[in-house]
Amino acid sequence: MGGSAGDAVSSVHLAAVDLGASSGRVMLGRVGPGHLELTEVHRFPNEPVRAGNTLHWDILALWRGVLDGLRAAGPVTSIGVDSWAVDYGLLDATGALLGNPAHYRDGRTDGLAERVAKQLGEERLYTTTGLQQLPFNTLYQLAAAAGTPQLDIAHRLLLIPDLIAYWLTGQLGAELTNASTTQLYDLRRRAWATGLMADAGIRSELFPPLREPGSRIGPVRPDLGLPGSPEVVAVGSHDTASAVVGVPAAGDHFAYVSCGTWSLVGVELDAPVLTEASRRANFTNESGVDGTIRYLRNVMGLWLLQESLRTWNTADLPDLLRRAAREPAFRCVVDPDDPAFLPPGDMPARIADACRRAGEPVPATPAATVRCIMDSLALAHRRAVRQAQQLSGRHVDAVHVVGGGARNELLCQLTADACGLPVLAGPVEATALGNVLVQARATGIIGGDLAALRAVLRETQHIVRYEPRGDQAAWQAAEDRMGG
Repeated sequence: MGGSAGDAVSSVHLAAVDLGASSGRVMLGRVGPGHLELTEVHRFPNEPVRAGNTLHWDILALWRGVLDGLRAAGPVTSIGVDSWAVDYGLLDATGALLGNPAHYRDGRTDGLAERVAKQLGEERLYTTTGLQQLPFNTLYQLAAAAGTPQLDIAHRLLLIPDLIAYWLTGQLGAELTNASTTQLYDLRRRAWATGLMADAGIRSELFPPLREPGSRIGPVRPDLGLPGSPEVVAVGSHDTASAVVGVPAAGDHFAYVSCGTWSLVGVELDAPVLTEASRRANFTNESGVDGTIRYLRNVMGLWLLQESLRTWNTADLPDLLRRAAREPAFRCVVDPDDPAFLPPGDMPARIADACRRAGEPVPATPAATVRCIMDSLALAHRRAVRQAQQLSGRHVDAVHVVGGGARNELLCQLTADACGLPVLAGPVEATALGNVLVQARATGIIGGDLAALRAVLRETQHIVRYEPRGDQAAWQAAEDRMGG
C-alpha cells in the first residue's frame, strides 16, 4: 500500500487492535514520509457465547487474541485500540472484571427502550445526547441490569476498547468518541450527562474520566511481556470514528458509508444537528476525531448477508454475488432496519417473512435473496444520504464506501446507482488506517489536521470509482415500496 523501499526502511511501526463483531485482528502499520502500509499479523474469531438466558461476548478469548497479535507484531512504538460501541465490562473495587460483558444483540432490552425514553423524555434525551434511538444503547442496557448484584457492587464501567486499554496499561478512562454512543454523554458540554444518569437511577461514579482521541494513555505494563516498550494511545476508539478518519475525501462535501456488519451512513460536520426533524428521522450525532460530529444513521448492513451465508452454510460469496447481479432489480425489497433482522438466526426465512408481510414476492433462491439484500441496502444508503443532506444542510458530491463492503462490487455499483452520485470504494481497512494515522500524529511521526491525514490516504491507498447509472425514478419507486 504505497511508498518506496527507501521510505519503508525509515518508517515507524505502530499496532492497531481492531475488534469487530465477528472477528478481531491486530494490524501492523508502517508509517513514514510518503509511506503508509498495513499488514495483518493476527486475526482471531469473535464468537458470542450464550450462558443461561444471556448472550455474552467472550472477552477473555478476545484479550488472548489481542496479546497473541501484539506479540506477533514485534516491537512497536505505540498501540491503539478500537471496537464496536455501547457494550461494557464492570469492574469491582480491586479492578477485577465482574463477568463477561453482555452482547448488544441479547434480548434483555426488548421493550425497555420505549419505556425508559418516555420516562426521561425523548426530546430531552435527543437534545442532550444527540443519539439515534436504538434498543441496545448503553443507557437501556444499564436499565435492564438495574438491581442485579453485579451492577450493584460494580466500582467502574469500561466500554470494550477502554477495558482492553486498562488491561494493557492499568489506566482507567473513557475515550470520548465511544463514550458519545452510550446515550449518557452530553454532546454540547463534552462531558458525562450526570443529570440524565441520576434521573435514570444510574450511578455517575461508575464512569471514568473522559479522554480525547490522540491523547496518551500510558506505557504497556511490563508484566505482559510485550516486545519493546510501547505506549498505548487513545485513538477514535469507536471503530466508526476511526473509519471516518480513514475516509480519503478531498474537501468537506462527501458522504460516507462505513460498511460492514452495520452500514454507518452519514456526513462529517462541525456541530451537531439537534432539531426535532433530525430526532424524528432517527439520526445520530456522535463525537469524532478533532472535535467533529459524525452525523449518521445506523443501517443494519451486511449482517443480513452474513447471517444468510451462515444459514446456507456456504462461504462462496463471490459466486452468489455474480448470480445475484443477474437477478432482476427490485423484484423484492425489505427494510433492512426491520427489528426482526436484529437477532442471530435464520435470516433467509425472516427476509421471506418480511416480504410476505409487505406484499412483496418471496425470493425463491439464495441468489434472489442476495439480490433482495443488495437492492435493499442500496436503497437504505440512498435514503440515509439524502436525509443527511436535507437535515444538515451539507451538500454531497460523492459517497465514500469504506470497510469490508468496499470489496462488494455489486453493492458499490448499486449504491452509486441509487444515490445518483459517484461512489469511491476503499480503503477496505479504513478503520485500522484511521487508528494508525491518529497514533502516528500523536507520536509526532506525521502532523496536520484531518485533511492532511486524508491526503496521506489518497497518496497511498487504492480507491475504485463507480459512476451512477440508470433511472432515479425507478429507485424512488423502489424506495417507496421499501417503507421503514
